[in-house]
Amino acid sequence: MDDPNPGLDDREGAYELLVRGQALMRDRHFAQAAVVLARAAHAEPDKGSILEALGRAYFNSGQHERSRETFGRLLEVDPSSPYGHFALGQSLKRLGRRAEARTHLKIAVALDPHSPLYQGALARLGPAPRAAAPGTRGDRPRSVERGPQPEPEGEPDEDTDPAPGPAGPEAPVG
Repeated sequence: MDDPNPGLDDREGAYELLVRGQALMRDRHFAQAAVVLARAAHAEPDKGSILEALGRAYFNSGQHERSRETFGRLLEVDPSSPYGHFALGQSLKRLGRRAEARTHLKIAVALDPHSPLYQGALARLGPAPRAAAPGTRGDRPRSVERGPQPEPEGEPDEDTDPAPGPAGPEAPVG
């Protein structure tokens, strides 16, 4: 049978795969890092450090649904991880799910109120949409009626650049 991942050594353990994946991320080869880190996560599915690195690789390679799933798994392993909530919030933001993103970013700030990274991400999300009085035509938030809105043009969102995370130099940003 052909190896679906040529060049990947089956004898590598989860730790070696994690180290190799982190090196690929440092070199900004995020898609390749995701392949290597997915193997590590398969070998050690409940290892938070591997899930975090895999989520960052998915996020930084533009695979935001996969990053959302992976950071959700990270929070199953460690529900009190401020970084996990921050990263899940950033992934949800990129998917246009701003209300859910806001919830996780608020949790990240509550868990680590001194983090400028988490506070900044929440501030850049902007205020929550206000709901109209019940029974009126506008009883749903405007963002739900109009669907996901694109980021405003102009100054780039500060969290589009990689930011340091607990496990390395590349954090999901967003």
